[in-house]
Amino acid sequence: MLAKQLHIFIAFFRSGILGFGGGPTTIPLVHKEVVKTYGWMTDEEFADVISIGNTLPGPIATKMAGYIGYRIGGWPGLITALFATVFPTVILIILLLGSLKQFHDSKFVSGMTNGVIPVVAVMMGVLTYDFLKKSKASLGFKIAALIFIVSFITIILLNIHPGIVISILLVLAFALPVKGGQES
Repeated sequence: MLAKQLHIFIAFFRSGILGFGGGPTTIPLVHKEVVKTYGWMTDEEFADVISIGNTLPGPIATKMAGYIGYRIGGWPGLITALFATVFPTVILIILLLGSLKQFHDSKFVSGMTNGVIPVVAVMMGVLTYDFLKKSKASLGFKIAALIFIVSFITIILLNIHPGIVISILLVLAFALPVKGGQES
């Protein structure tokens, strides 16, 4: 039991300490730990966690940590995962905020923070590509493309909040009949 809690702590601490820029940047890191490194979930289960987590209020990193920690290690796992997710941020804010405030006009600090942005963009792009492949495999190309296009238009062009789009898709998923014997 103690070993499992230690693994939960390590997985979410690594994600928390390396997740520069907030919750969305931690998603690929948590995915690597939970799916690839420890094998606690499948890609599909992880995608479900993100989908449901995005419909709820609050930071995605803590919602994922809470659910996954609870699923893996019960209530102690939930507490461990949440602590491991939040702890690096609290410590780094306390230690670095004063320093960064003093040097915020420095070209080095500005270059350092701007240099991380392309790396985060690539990480999010890889995760997006993986989700598009999974959507195509589970829904078929036409339905996945339709959902992608409609979501893009409503979120980017019409500036509708992603939570509203996800909520509508969830309602449609529950309301529409499942075809082709895909019911479980």
